[in-house]
Amino acid sequence: MPEGSADLVENSFAAVAAAHAAGATYVESDCHLTRDGEVVLFHDDDLQRVAGDPRAVADVTLAELAELMAGLGGLLTLAQALESFPTVRFNLDVKAAAAAEAAGRGIAPYADRVLVTSFSDERRRIALQAAADAGAPLRPATSAGTRTITRLLLASGVRAHRAVTRLLSDVDAVQVPERHGRVRVLTPRLIDSAHRHGVEVHVWTVNDPADMQRLLDAGVDGLVTDRADIALPLAARHAS
Repeated sequence: MPEGSADLVENSFAAVAAAHAAGATYVESDCHLTRDGEVVLFHDDDLQRVAGDPRAVADVTLAELAELMAGLGGLLTLAQALESFPTVRFNLDVKAAAAAEAAGRGIAPYADRVLVTSFSDERRRIALQAAADAGAPLRPATSAGTRTITRLLLASGVRAHRAVTRLLSDVDAVQVPERHGRVRVLTPRLIDSAHRHGVEVHVWTVNDPADMQRLLDAGVDGLVTDRADIALPLAARHAS
């Protein structure tokens, strides 16, 4: 699932537009809430790394954030993303607890092309419920949070098939790093368990072409990457 190109500020309007122009039909981003209650696509909790401003995203208004991002590819709100790129499917990580309900409401009219995720299972479920309460015609796709993935790794490791079935019953994907420190998260058994239950496996964040090829050969269904320009042709060749 390509995110953008290496020379653009991540999550900006320009980055999404570049990924779309390169042929990406899936874009991964993150949801935060501004001080005045607007859901914006932004990775970090604060603005230091991207804009050199120490304030938290939650402490600035939409107008202030838009001004800061004006020369960095342009701010992208959740509403703008979904309206401006009608053929793109979005993988949206609810990073801030305060953004969960607002993100869910914003996603509701576009539920057929959004996957909701979060490290927090509770947070993603709040967003899913908010989407339902706002009249979403169907439940958005969703991927497991950290607690569910931890339990899934343990259950699949000891072949506890009933537990695996239960853990995967309400998700459409598991999105994991290949490793977490010294622990290998992505294993053939995890891939097999997910696929037997009709659940996709996506790996983040993969920017090296050799790693992309190796993971696709291993059977993963999606790659979260900053290098759409590399991943798209490689994935096309793999599919053929």
